[in-house]
Amino acid sequence: MAKLIAVDDSLADLKLIEGALASQHQVMIYQGSENIEARIESEKPDLVLLDVVMPGRNGYEVLRSLKRNEATKNIPVLIISSKGAPTDIEWGKRQGASGYLTKPYTPDDLRKAVNTLL
Repeated sequence: MAKLIAVDDSLADLKLIEGALASQHQVMIYQGSENIEARIESEKPDLVLLDVVMPGRNGYEVLRSLKRNEATKNIPVLIISSKGAPTDIEWGKRQGASGYLTKPYTPDDLRKAVNTLL
């Protein structure tokens, strides 16, 4: 059972993620990006699921911060975003994302993306 951290500003999206994955993994949900790097560093998850469009710091900023930190740089990050243009996906991967899943998605799509990265 892998430990996952999901970060999104939408509680509904977080609950969808939790519902799709909680039977197979330990899922911790965080609404918003405030202090998220410290939480990720202390929890040491096997995978981070990260939204892009959030108030304050966006997911790309969080991702760059995680990849600059020695303690978190090797944790894979799955971007989950409504920004699904090819340029958005390419930009996410250039920032260090291990995978990219566009909204809307099915629970099965989410499980496949997570299992691919674990």
